[in-house]
Amino acid sequence: MELTSTSFLVTLIAATAAAMLLALLAWNRVPGPGPVRWAVRVVMLGLCQLTAVCVVAAWTNAGFGLYASWDDLLGTGGRGASAMTGPPVGRAKFTPGANGTRSTYFRGSHSKLAGQVIVWTPPEYDAPGADRTRFPVLVLLHGYPGSPGSWFDLGSMPDALEQLVELGAVRPFVLVVPEIYPGGVNTDCSDTPSRKVATWLARDVPELVARNFRTLPGPKGWGLMGVSTGAFCAVKLPLQYPGVFRAGAALDPDPLTGDPEVLADPVLRERNSPMWLAGHAKGADVGLFLATSAQDEDSPPRQLADFTRAAQGTGIRVKTLVRPSGGHNFQTWSGMYPDALGWLSTELSAPSAPTAR
Repeated sequence: MELTSTSFLVTLIAATAAAMLLALLAWNRVPGPGPVRWAVRVVMLGLCQLTAVCVVAAWTNAGFGLYASWDDLLGTGGRGASAMTGPPVGRAKFTPGANGTRSTYFRGSHSKLAGQVIVWTPPEYDAPGADRTRFPVLVLLHGYPGSPGSWFDLGSMPDALEQLVELGAVRPFVLVVPEIYPGGVNTDCSDTPSRKVATWLARDVPELVARNFRTLPGPKGWGLMGVSTGAFCAVKLPLQYPGVFRAGAALDPDPLTGDPEVLADPVLRERNSPMWLAGHAKGADVGLFLATSAQDEDSPPRQLADFTRAAQGTGIRVKTLVRPSGGHNFQTWSGMYPDALGWLSTELSAPSAPTAR
């Protein structure tokens, strides 16, 4: 039973009700001497309190996206699927999942890292007469801690995208959701001497998707949207790989100067920070959308202004959004979808079929 599922919350509510009913029915029926009866009553009260606290905790977590899975809560993500050895290099088998998704565990031929990749294709992908149509790709990057499933369990994907497509506000995208720290080691989507995570995201994952799905070629057909740590990566990767990604939308990005707790080497951290990359990306055909809220202390509005100044004169197209309120959670990020996805639709090419010769 998933941590963020409705069934888990309903089970906890039922357990709370059962604990309270048990206490009411058994309060005056506990056998034994006085100390034993009082001890049992204390246990019953504690059980009522514990189940009630669990209900509140589960409801709060589901609303604010604090933990996306049991692995996130227990800190065991590195020992789960992310850490698996994976299949032979380059081999991938996609299996159907919920919400029309297909997922695989894949070992990249360039990075040699193995992790989960989830792909969702829009209804237009399978529409009659669309068998030769290629679609733009939007890579969704989760936060840390987090998992690809958080976009579906907490981030209202793909429903939020489909609603905007139906309104004519955005293009239909193929959604690609990879792990951003395969093996359970966070590097802020950077290549380090021991882990080539940037290579995993910018070479292995795009090649995997392009081989198995009808996607548009070249950077004009590929963009990213990330939250928190994933938002940091959504700014960084187009600057490092403008030949792969044309645009990135960052919702409440982590500090754009880098995190010393993630990359201790100051030179490596600087060279992988969006702030440094922006000043060294002359002539890059890249667009970046940065959004936060005035109340988000983890992603203060001033860093968006600092980044905009750093990108001046480089040719980077920067658009910013500062909402008046909101926390560092999916409730706030989903409210940014219309602006972010609408902007991405102007940066990326529309679905198209090869022209006949």
